[in-house]
Amino acid sequence: MRTLRDIEPGETVKVVAIHGNGPIKRRIMDMGLTKHADVYVRKVAPLGDPVQITVRGYELSLRKEDAGMVEVE
Repeated sequence: MRTLRDIEPGETVKVVAIHGNGPIKRRIMDMGLTKHADVYVRKVAPLGDPVQITVRGYELSLRKEDAGMVEVE
């Protein structure tokens, strides 16, 4: 299983599933990370946290912990 935290900058992936539950899962989905959404990883901070992505035409920064909940292909 590949997650968003494993993706290298410059890659584009598609969201397969969001793991987790309750308010954390809802918050991730409210940011536009839903099934079949294309995600472009723009850059990763020097220490690996946060990850900057582009999804649905806007830029978003995710903590490494939250990025690990997003399964991609």
